Amino acid sequence: MASKPTIPKGTRDFSPAEVAKRNYIIAIMRNHFDNFGYQPIETPSFENSETLMGKYGEEGDRLIFKILNSGDYLEEVSTEELQKINYKKLSAKISEKALRYDLTVPFARYVVQHQNEIVFPFKRYQIQPVWRADRPQKGRFREFYQCDADVVGSTSLWQEVELVQLYDAVFAELGLNGVTIKINNRKILSGIAEVIGATDKLIDFTVALDKLDKIGEDGVRKEMIERGISEAALQKVQPLFSFTGTIQDKLEKLSVLLATSEIGKQGIEELRFICDNVTTLGLQKAFLDLDVTLARGLNYYTGAIFEVSPPQGIAMGSIGGGGRYDDLTGIFGLKDMSGVGISFGLDRIYLVLEELNLFPETVTNATKVLFFNFGESPTFEAMKIIKTLRTQNIKAEIYPDAAKIEKQFKYAEKRNIRFVVKEIIGSSFIIKDTQTGEQLQMNLENFIAKLS
Repeated sequence: MASKPTIPKGTRDFSPAEVAKRNYIIAIMRNHFDNFGYQPIETPSFENSETLMGKYGEEGDRLIFKILNSGDYLEEVSTEELQKINYKKLSAKISEKALRYDLTVPFARYVVQHQNEIVFPFKRYQIQPVWRADRPQKGRFREFYQCDADVVGSTSLWQEVELVQLYDAVFAELGLNGVTIKINNRKILSGIAEVIGATDKLIDFTVALDKLDKIGEDGVRKEMIERGISEAALQKVQPLFSFTGTIQDKLEKLSVLLATSEIGKQGIEELRFICDNVTTLGLQKAFLDLDVTLARGLNYYTGAIFEVSPPQGIAMGSIGGGGRYDDLTGIFGLKDMSGVGISFGLDRIYLVLEELNLFPETVTNATKVLFFNFGESPTFEAMKIIKTLRTQNIKAEIYPDAAKIEKQFKYAEKRNIRFVVKEIIGSSFIIKDTQTGEQLQMNLENFIAKLS
């Protein structure tokens, strides 16, 4: 007996209704990406391993799905190497490609490879799946979509201001009120590491700090100590865990804390510019907040960093994030090409909208009218009418088989098809509204008007 088929952990099948809801979110994002002047691109689902490895930090590298070479992938591996089991050297020999971990590094590769065709500053958006060998849990999957918008080739902080507005515009149209767009700056984190005497531990410091919302203050302190950050340094960083007040209040506190750090002061001024202009221009539904513990674990961020939290009361991680990277393309040989970008977490946004019942009822509407099948001749007449309806962008179909009327009715009800055509009499129709039970007779012109 054949075993029951399954799918890998962290992946999902999507029903027609779920796909319709996902497409609804994507359509709104795509519309705003276009309105803000971003251009669409796509890149392959897998890249050469050397393109991805070493770009996300040690933790990120462990989450990259590697693809075994085709054919005899162990052919070039000696018995001695197999016995030593040095997985880093071994994986390099048996796997030359990997599934993309995000869309930003492939975008950097794209920019370098196509630099002679691109008009800079280049504003691009990309909506494609990515893969991470993460531990599956609510809102965290191994295969998921990212929806990114990036600008490369400009150091202007107006780009950060615009990206905050882009977040706000998308969430406002989705009806998702009360999201919080948290902002920080990696230069501030570098300044903090400098004033506490832990400059050489910057990566360790930021990786641990980025886990504050997951493991709490005690957990962060423990991890920092394990990473070699001294107790004296932790005492100096203590005020970070209780930063309160308005954005201006927090900036003033940072100015005192980082008074001796030039890079820290530069980060403060960049944040002040972004926050002041966002506040002056105004946001529709979102809130902007300065979170000095926000670190974002990716090593390539160099300036402003963003993370978006859902409305209060929703038990969900971030639904978006991003930041400024001054020289991401430098890893592929194109120096001094600054960029900044944000990402929308489609899957988590979907879950939040579902929990808050924010999807319009019309999202899952598919076929609007079903013609009953009464045999070959009536079906041919129905098909001619269906063809006319489709030219009017009215979704129509015919039941494929000349089955019992009860069966065709049940099909319409299960598919949530609003209208059924029970009979065609000359140039008029007998139609029934499956929701109200109302039955009417009308001609084609009136029928089209009712369906439209």
